[in-house]
Amino acid sequence: MELLPAIDLRGGTAVRLSQGDFGREVRYGDPAALAARYIAAGARWIHVVDLDAARTGVPHERVALGQIVRLAADASVNIEAGGGIRTEDDAAALLGSGVARVVLGTAALEDPALAAGWARRWPGRIAVGLDYRVGPDGVAEAQAEGWLAGSGRALTDLLALWEGEPFGAVVATSVARDGMLSGPDLAGLRALLAATSLPVVASGGVSGAPDLAALARLEASGRTLAGVIVGKALVEGRLTVEEGLAACAVSA
Repeated sequence: MELLPAIDLRGGTAVRLSQGDFGREVRYGDPAALAARYIAAGARWIHVVDLDAARTGVPHERVALGQIVRLAADASVNIEAGGGIRTEDDAAALLGSGVARVVLGTAALEDPALAAGWARRWPGRIAVGLDYRVGPDGVAEAQAEGWLAGSGRALTDLLALWEGEPFGAVVATSVARDGMLSGPDLAGLRALLAATSLPVVASGGVSGAPDLAALARLEASGRTLAGVIVGKALVEGRLTVEEGLAACAVSA
C-alpha cells in the first residue's frame, strides 16, 4: 500500500481543513518546504489539492504546485494533483507540467463518460476523486464542488460505470472523517474494494501508524488498497513519513 502525504493549498500556503469546512482552516506554512520534508523522508508520492479551485473550477495555486513538481522531479517522486480540473485542457496542462496523475472530482461526476474518455487518452494517469458522505439511508453519495454540494450519485453506481476503464486510481475520501483524526472508514472502504476492480486509494481519518496498518490489512474480494492519503497526522507530528511507510508495508 502506497503512502501519499497530502498538501492542500490555499492562498499560497499549506493548509488543512476539518470535514472540508473552509471556516475551520489551519495553516502550516510554505508548501514547497513541506514537500521537501516529505521527499527527504522517503515519500514516493505526494498528493496536492488546490482547494479554492475545487470550489470554483478556476486554478489558484499553479505557482505553488509548480514548485512542488520541480522538487519532486529532482527526486524522482510522483505528484498526484487535484482541484478544479474541469476540462481536457486542464488535465493536459497538468500532466504536461510533470504531474504524474490528476484527480478528477466534479468533472467526473457531471460527465462520467467524459472522465472515462480521458482515462483512455492517458491510461493510468487519471484518477477519480470520490469524496463521499453516508446518508440516513446508508448510501454513500459522492460530493461535488469542493464538498459544497451532493451529486445525487451513489459511489457504487459510478464505479459500475467505470468498471474496466484504465483509471489510475479511485481516491475515496470520507468527508465526515477528513481532518478529524478519528480513524478511517474501514467498512466503507471494504465495500468499495468489493464493488470495483479499480485501484482504491483511501483518504480521511488517519491518526497514526495503527490506522495505516489496519488499512494495509484491509481486504475484500481478494483485493487490498492501493494507497492511502495522509494529511493532518503528518503535519501535526502524530506520525512521521518513515513510520507511515513502515506501517503501509504490513501484509494483508
